[in-house]
Amino acid sequence: MAHTDTTGACITCTDASIKRGNKLIWSEGTFTIPRGSVTAIVGTNGAGKTTLMKAELGLIPLATGSMEVLGKPAGQMNSHIGYVPQTYTTEVDSSLTAEQSVLLGLTGTRFGIHIVTKAQKRKAYEAMEFIGIADKAKMRLSELSGGLRQRVAIAQALVSDPELLMLDEPLANLDLVSQRATVHILAKLNRELHMTIQAVAHDLNMLLPILTGAVYLLDGHPHYANLNKVLDSRLLTHLYGTNVQVVTTPQGDMFVKPTSDRLPNVSQHTHKAEELAFLHNTGTTPKGQA
Repeated sequence: MAHTDTTGACITCTDASIKRGNKLIWSEGTFTIPRGSVTAIVGTNGAGKTTLMKAELGLIPLATGSMEVLGKPAGQMNSHIGYVPQTYTTEVDSSLTAEQSVLLGLTGTRFGIHIVTKAQKRKAYEAMEFIGIADKAKMRLSELSGGLRQRVAIAQALVSDPELLMLDEPLANLDLVSQRATVHILAKLNRELHMTIQAVAHDLNMLLPILTGAVYLLDGHPHYANLNKVLDSRLLTHLYGTNVQVVTTPQGDMFVKPTSDRLPNVSQHTHKAEELAFLHNTGTTPKGQA
């Protein structure tokens, strides 16, 4: 697996807007996402999260403004991007083996007869080994759990050594164990390969340990901010339209809680953004804070 460049901007958006028919989806998108980051795209249902990701892939045209991805206009660097759609685990041909599925990341299609080279097989094995599914290479997808299928999808996106990995709701429809395993894989990709990662997310909690920032779609406009600025109770309450608290347990675990009710047997302390930044970076609470 190749290491990627972590200097400069990964995605630059300037006064961008998107329309579908006469309906404005979002507008005034001006932000920069750095390389080497792990970013969530968050917002309410219908806010345009997946639309933003598809615009970054050049699949949806901008109504105004510009968007550059990996230094080129959106869509021109897709060969350097790994993409995992939300529908992968349900729509992929379940008669394929894990290895055949991963090889699609190199051959592009299962239709027709393709001669797979030894080099391509080696690349597929390396990707599966990195993701931890090399022992499942000959198993059919129909024999694998949803969590393992998600790993196959990530390996397929990884096999071409992308600089940017994009995932649409990667934790949706997975059980807790599979969600944690997926987050650990993303952390490994970012830590060991310095890969830039972007994920559409409905719930921030499981991704919090690895996130460096978020694009949040608020009042019809996309914004980007570092995680410590996003983890603000007032911002998240406005974003989701319901009372949201950012809470830490005595053990230092942090989570976003969309209710004013106290959880049983959990001592709660709602932190300011600057405290959370310290906690996120060090895993400890600043001196003088209970």
